[in-house]
Amino acid sequence: MQGVLLIDKPKGWTSFDVVNFVRKKVAAAEGKKPKNTKVGHTGTLDPLATGLLVLLVGKEYTRRATELTKLDKTYEVTMKLGETSSTGDDEGEKTSVSSNVPSQDEILEALQKYTGDIMQTPPAFSAMKVNGQRAYNLARQGKAVELEARPVKIYKNELTSYEYPFVNFTSEVGSGTYIRSLVEDLGKELGTVAYMSDLRRTKVGNFNLSEAVPQDYPEVLAKLFAL
Repeated sequence: MQGVLLIDKPKGWTSFDVVNFVRKKVAAAEGKKPKNTKVGHTGTLDPLATGLLVLLVGKEYTRRATELTKLDKTYEVTMKLGETSSTGDDEGEKTSVSSNVPSQDEILEALQKYTGDIMQTPPAFSAMKVNGQRAYNLARQGKAVELEARPVKIYKNELTSYEYPFVNFTSEVGSGTYIRSLVEDLGKELGTVAYMSDLRRTKVGNFNLSEAVPQDYPEVLAKLFAL
């Protein structure tokens, strides 16, 4: 059993949770032990994020993981203005900082400014490695995490709705772009602060969320692998 499996990851599940669940199902269907079953993904999603997770099943496909992680991605983003979060998303400790209310024109201008080739500093709570350790592990230990800015590509930021303090927009980005960092940069550009309060990935390369196994996938997959 091998191929590409598209999953609509529900909130609260880690990408590893999904991979582990599918690995066990594939192993059971093939009469193997999970440790002898190859399943991987092409780009992680944070536990609080939802949406498209592209899984690779079988040795022939997991070999392509590095290639497929470089695909462009599309996200539906909600950012909350006026507050910061210690993690850059809804999981962290919130601090109210600013009551400045940007106009919609200012929002549109900021979204336009942060398109194209830009320099971006990854968030401390990220999977980037610092001296061989994941940045998020160091951050959770209260240690200072210093990450250097690096070039990323943002193809388009399109506003979908704005009702203070929430801004909803769609972002089409190149590989390696951190939406949490984009949101924090937008907050500064708007003369306030912001954190990413919700995130949903809708596209990875030519793979679309509409083609994915829905969020009740444990039940769906249980039936699928029972066939």
